[in-house]
Amino acid sequence: MKFMITGKNIVLTDALKDVVEKKLGKLEKYFSPEQEAHVTLSVQKNRQIIEVTIPFNGMILRGEESSGDMYTSIDNVVEKIERQIIKHKTKLQKRVHNGETLKFLDIPEYRDYDEDEEGKIVKKKRFSVKPMDVEEAILEMELLGHNFFVFRNANTEEVNVVYKRKDGNYGIIEPEI
Repeated sequence: MKFMITGKNIVLTDALKDVVEKKLGKLEKYFSPEQEAHVTLSVQKNRQIIEVTIPFNGMILRGEESSGDMYTSIDNVVEKIERQIIKHKTKLQKRVHNGETLKFLDIPEYRDYDEDEEGKIVKKKRFSVKPMDVEEAILEMELLGHNFFVFRNANTEEVNVVYKRKDGNYGIIEPEI
């Protein structure tokens, strides 16, 4: 795998980069050697945060972990991504081999606004919305590690939101006609 490692509020030492590459290298068995993994290490107060994004075959695997120790965060994020791969292995293989690869198009970087203002929009995200069925949207939401996902319903052509409920089930928000 090829690693693109960046840091925010942290000095990236060679030792830290080596640990990231070694630990995330365990995931190489699931990907081709030219697969890219985008890794961001950051520090916010006492939290050591690692974010890993692996775009492949039109899909995105994403994991984020934080703890008081960067090395613990790295171990936890590797486990999280590996669990995602294993959990969705059958679905991923079925979609890729049947030519039904999921498409979640380029997500631009966050645009930061003035953080001193309360109750204001502090981040803005824009992305293309591809028609998909509800099951595909749930899979994409789980792969991203989010608790909601905006998509265009392939059956109705309407923009819908699927979300994870506290009881572990899923809900869907549809516009009223």
